[in-house]
Amino acid sequence: MSFTGRVAIITGAASGMGLLSAQELAKAGAKVLLTDVDAEAVEAAAAGIRKDGGEALGLQVDVRKYDEVKRAADMALQKFGRIDILLNFAGGAETRVCNCHKPFHELPVDVIDWGLDVNLKGAVYFCHAVMGAMIKQKSGVMINLGSVTGVEGSAGAVNYSAAKSGIIGLTKSLALCGAPHGVRACCVSPGPVLTRPGMANMKTRLGRAAEPKEVVDLILYLCSDKAAFITGSNYMIDGGRTCGGMD
Repeated sequence: MSFTGRVAIITGAASGMGLLSAQELAKAGAKVLLTDVDAEAVEAAAAGIRKDGGEALGLQVDVRKYDEVKRAADMALQKFGRIDILLNFAGGAETRVCNCHKPFHELPVDVIDWGLDVNLKGAVYFCHAVMGAMIKQKSGVMINLGSVTGVEGSAGAVNYSAAKSGIIGLTKSLALCGAPHGVRACCVSPGPVLTRPGMANMKTRLGRAAEPKEVVDLILYLCSDKAAFITGSNYMIDGGRTCGGMD
């Protein structure tokens, strides 16, 4: 799959699957704008891609702040002239990220707000910021990261599950808005992925967690011309976890 001449914006790109996606897209010829709330890490990630011969920029962005999101979209247009791909990776379970492991009814409101703002509103903001450019150029694809918890629910991560369910609805609605203009939207919902040690303990039918590249390979396929007739769908990549019967 070649992405020569394509321009991609990746959120949460300083580490994990966001960084790996940026690296793989750059290797395949894309110009990439990496965004992350960690300014030092995202610039280092972009510098690493440039060192390997790719074309990359790093930009600090807090996805909860629309002015920063809009600045990223404007930078991509100014530096590269177009926006072909948006990958919304930024997110995380608020109980883990905020280190607040309490039952849902005992969670502080600021923890609830963080989870909804980062996991759902951030994706809404970025899709809003790039869609006009995609409609104008009559092409583009937005990939939103869902989660297995958005389908099966989670007593321990109520907010996260709700936000990821919302991502599925967002994707379907974006697909409807974009279809008359050649703009696609897809959701990828992973089960456990080996981006951190704790994921290895989550059960799947295949008896293991996914390697990050297995998820990224699916995402790159959906971004490519090979997937030109795919839009509005949610793709489970969960080792059969949502087939049911997992204790």
